Amino acid sequence: MRPRSAAAPREAIRLLALAGFNAGISHRSVEPMLPKLAEEFGVSVSAASIVMTTYAFAYAASLLLQGPLGDRYGKLRVVAIGVALAGLASLGCALAWDLGSLAAMRLATGMFASASVALGMAYIGDVVPIGERQTTIAHFIAGSMLGQMLGPLVGGAFTDWMGWRISFALLGVVFLGVALILTVRTSSGWAAARSGPFRPFAVYRSLWSRSAMRWLFAVGTAETLFFFGGYAFLGAFLKTRFDVSFTTVGLILAGFGLGGLLYSSTARVLIRLLGERGLVTAGGVLGGIMFAAVVLVPYLALTLPATIGLGLAFYLLHNTIQLKATEVAPDARGTAVALYATAWALGQALGIAAFGGVVAGFGYVPAIMACGLLFAALGLWLRSNLHRFKP
Repeated sequence: MRPRSAAAPREAIRLLALAGFNAGISHRSVEPMLPKLAEEFGVSVSAASIVMTTYAFAYAASLLLQGPLGDRYGKLRVVAIGVALAGLASLGCALAWDLGSLAAMRLATGMFASASVALGMAYIGDVVPIGERQTTIAHFIAGSMLGQMLGPLVGGAFTDWMGWRISFALLGVVFLGVALILTVRTSSGWAAARSGPFRPFAVYRSLWSRSAMRWLFAVGTAETLFFFGGYAFLGAFLKTRFDVSFTTVGLILAGFGLGGLLYSSTARVLIRLLGERGLVTAGGVLGGIMFAAVVLVPYLALTLPATIGLGLAFYLLHNTIQLKATEVAPDARGTAVALYATAWALGQALGIAAFGGVVAGFGYVPAIMACGLLFAALGLWLRSNLHRFKP
């Protein structure tokens, strides 16, 4: 639905990107904290990673409801309410008294923060013509990319300077501020609620009956399982191997966001030069090479170009699949995009859990290298299988 007044579509998209920016910081800020959380709560790094796993699982599960809610009550309305509740949950993280309570508050944060990016993409599908949509999505996710870039830096810096609790408290305040701005600027243009019975499961059954949707869900799960199963442990790996500060670890991990911004700023040219098949192939192969590089280079300074390359690689592949999510079901776009977003959030949670076990049993290098090989294989497979996503 097009907003009737207040924020025009382009302004509304920018505000949704702002919400995604803070969600990106919240998502990634925990990575450099893991060694400190493990030390403070007296557990292993693998055990401490539950604060990432719970966030990712909640992010995934909640989208199953938020997609239909967005289609029913209006995407902008649902995002504003969700971001406000995420702010309260993030403040709760700052007050956590043990690892269990922190994991519970992270679960709540992920549950409510998830709406901004998925429903933002669905909103773009509603108001932006298909010919401009892939470039608009690339620019929109620049907000989330920048947040993901700054997330490790924010988490690492505050862990070093003021403590991890301050990081969560500030995130909560920003979430609440973003919710207020989004409400003030867009509320008069919120779509009216649809009439009739609310039957989300019937919508999901209809979507799941479509082969394209099932393939989209499978690939969405695989791309983030393979990628973030390895990337989530890079911070702990760098800390262990090079014995550097949490701030330094955060700066290096922020390279992922720089790579994403590099993609966003060159998306129009890359899309024209490579096409969809070339984008997924380049993303997969580059990702495999950069995962190997980041664990094998002998000097710390060389890890930053590798993480930048990883960010570029991920978005070359990921943004191409995101576009497919906005096309697969125009009649229930919010629900379809939410189902896809559930898949990639589920993939992150499964990847962190699965490769956390690999790290515990075999060490960081085998786990990270395996993720690189699997991500490269996915990109090569997608090159000849993009037709499977056609509605």
